[in-house]
Amino acid sequence: MPRTDTDAPAPGTPQWWTSRPVRPDRPGRGRPPRSFERIVDAASALVDEVGTGAFSMRLLADRLGTGTATLYRHFASREEIMVFVVDRLFAGIAATTAEHRPSTWQDAARDMSLRFRDVLARHPHVVPLLVSQVPIGPGGLAVRERIVAALVGFGFSPHLAARAYTTIAHYVIGFAVQQQAPDTPGPEEAAALGAYFRTLDPGAYPFTVAAADALTTMSSEDEFAEGLQFILDGIDGARGRHGRNAGHGGPGGPGGPGGPPSA
Repeated sequence: MPRTDTDAPAPGTPQWWTSRPVRPDRPGRGRPPRSFERIVDAASALVDEVGTGAFSMRLLADRLGTGTATLYRHFASREEIMVFVVDRLFAGIAATTAEHRPSTWQDAARDMSLRFRDVLARHPHVVPLLVSQVPIGPGGLAVRERIVAALVGFGFSPHLAARAYTTIAHYVIGFAVQQQAPDTPGPEEAAALGAYFRTLDPGAYPFTVAAADALTTMSSEDEFAEGLQFILDGIDGARGRHGRNAGHGGPGGPGGPGGPPSA
């Protein structure tokens, strides 16, 4: 049975992560061991298959060939498992970016954004979980630390780097939410919408009529890339207003690893 503690912090919150004990991986009596990592891996695969709404501890136990009691030795609830499903996803992103050596801050930000988007596209059922929780587990912290450190290494102040990361992350998640919605318009719906725009009264909606194709014919990949570039251009403008020298912030230069701190 799930453990019920009305005073326990909500799963995924800072208080929950701080209070979470280290869980030894011990086999239960009469059953083979089910490692913590194996349970999270199986839970992630199950979420990919059935979504978070249909996910249950019973389904997960059946997938692992064990009983729910084994799961409750590791997790107090399905909500706790969802926290680790999200963190596993971010740990995967962190692992893929470990060897990337960006030549510019925009390269660093764009690479992280595209990797994040690709992961969410492969795991669409995880996207709703990112709306309900801020990823602050080890995987989430690793991704956040890596991109903020990269931006600081290219001359950003820590404050501006943090705001840039948050803005980009919100854009990627928001785009994924829209793309993964069950009623997201496809090419046929987009074509019909463009045709509708062109039938509007040009006297009342001259710019909508003129821009009908631009509003409806761009692929989701191009739309994402263009929107991301708009954000990067805006961040570059904010960086200029903060008095950062765009030409002197790479690794080894002012503000870069191994170089003197930037002003």
